Amino acid sequence: MPKIIAIVVAVLLVVGGSIAAFVVTNLSGKKQYFLAEKNSIEKLSEKIEERYEPELKWVEQSKENPTESTVDLSAEYNLPSGSVGYGQMDPAHLINNSTISITSATDMKNKEMSAKVNADIGGMKIDGVDFYMTADKLMLGLPFIEELISLNGDDFGTLLHELDPATFTGEESIDLESMFEGTLTEEDLEYFKKEYAEMIYDEIPDDAFESKKESIKVHNESLDTEKVTMHITEEKVKNILNKVLDKLEKDEKVKELLREQMAFQQLGGTAVDSEFEQMISDFESGISEAKNGLKDFQIPDGLNSTIWIHDDVIAQRDVSIKMGPNKDELVTFTVKGTQLLKDEKQSFNYDLAYKDSLGEGKLNIAGDLAWKDNKASDSITLTIEDTKLKYEGTETLKDNKRDFERTFTLEEPTSGGGSLIWNGSSTYKKDTMNSEHNFSVESPAVNQDMFTLNAKVSGKTVDSVDIPEGDNVKDLGKMKADELRQYFEMEVTPKFQQWLFGMLSEGGGTGF
Repeated sequence: MPKIIAIVVAVLLVVGGSIAAFVVTNLSGKKQYFLAEKNSIEKLSEKIEERYEPELKWVEQSKENPTESTVDLSAEYNLPSGSVGYGQMDPAHLINNSTISITSATDMKNKEMSAKVNADIGGMKIDGVDFYMTADKLMLGLPFIEELISLNGDDFGTLLHELDPATFTGEESIDLESMFEGTLTEEDLEYFKKEYAEMIYDEIPDDAFESKKESIKVHNESLDTEKVTMHITEEKVKNILNKVLDKLEKDEKVKELLREQMAFQQLGGTAVDSEFEQMISDFESGISEAKNGLKDFQIPDGLNSTIWIHDDVIAQRDVSIKMGPNKDELVTFTVKGTQLLKDEKQSFNYDLAYKDSLGEGKLNIAGDLAWKDNKASDSITLTIEDTKLKYEGTETLKDNKRDFERTFTLEEPTSGGGSLIWNGSSTYKKDTMNSEHNFSVESPAVNQDMFTLNAKVSGKTVDSVDIPEGDNVKDLGKMKADELRQYFEMEVTPKFQQWLFGMLSEGGGTGF
């Protein structure tokens, strides 16, 4: 039964989100309600895009052009005086004298990626760790062997079968190409909008909406609003859900997207056709189970949603739905709150609550986001009973350089909570970017100065990603089990041991 509730909630989200995007091109008597939803979403999106314009431009630059970035990591650890005993290794010495550098390059269009790792761990230098990936193959370079280890995605199953024929069939594969693709493309989103949002929109009757003028007070401001109420009866909600479930059950496009998502998540693991088919079978049986359960499912009061519209955006909201498998197991879900979406400041305060025969619970999220004269001051608080998770941040943008101070705080009565403090700066230009980040923690047991993690990031556009080619490659996918065993036991392992012992002897002063 929780599956049905999850599907109901998901469809309700579609009603409020996808339809809002669709209605702009299909105006009808319901336009006032959904256009207000659309305008509210767009208002927030515009403010985010305005504030983070330099960063978003760099993201687009990295999608359209090859880019290279370097991340340099270091840390500072200050132990309290006398905390290290005589003759013991001082962890502060090791941490304070260690650095890690990762240089990566990505070409999203040509589906190429590389990464190089260098480290200095208290005097022990590690370099020569190289990783390469294309849409077809993986390659790994290690500091103790001269050749690159290579594996084609199509040979992944063959390799696993050679190593463990009892467990693997040889049909396993890894979809490397999916690593260069987004989870949902614009084409996919357009498909859902057309095939599902339009259908749901058409199914909602025009007479489900009523509107009238009403004055309200929001965040100490008096507003003249248009109050629009949507009431969809139990019968109509269940009809809409049935239509959505019927379509999902037969939708080959959705099933293909599920396969792609599974392949993406299985990178580095195994994925075989039988697993894909089992997943689709579970999906179809889950839909069938939900449809059967929906017959007796109860939504006695239907779906009720009221919004108050001011300046074309939502200023107040009240949503409620009561549902369950029978009259004794009904759960009421509500969303109530207010928001003021102005050009220079956006404020919101919402309660998300549930109530059933066993009890009730509430989550509150409230915040203020301000952006004026390229300066930001933000605060967001998430409250669940006696526990609070807070975010507070300030930012200043000048000449494409952003200086920021951000603090994430957990207030919890049992442990006392603590804070993660993130300070730094970033500069984004057309073809380059640079940033510095400093992370520290503070709690009743930890002083802010005790530990700091530092990260320096630099990026630039490049002509291409350097993917090595040549004969000095060991293709694991073309090797038999005996060849693999001999290679790793007789060549890789001895060279690794020799390299490791040599590195440890060089770092003898670190305390190892």
